[in-house]
Amino acid sequence: MSKQQWQPNPKINQIFDDLDKYREFCVDWGYVFDEKTLYDMRHYSWQQYQKFLGHKNFKDGWTEDAKKMTAITFED
Repeated sequence: MSKQQWQPNPKINQIFDDLDKYREFCVDWGYVFDEKTLYDMRHYSWQQYQKFLGHKNFKDGWTEDAKKMTAITFED
């Protein structure tokens, strides 16, 4: 019997690399980061991340939030 050797699975490494890149995108561009939404096209932030990767126009979450905050008026 030979001794079994542990070998890293490249698919698992790819998932963790994708997760790190997705988290970095969410932090940099102002989107909510949730690990559950990785590879989920139904989630808005993942859709924007895919546009970012494809070099297409995507929305900057920080400017969208700033527009919403300036639209709020405070009444006495």
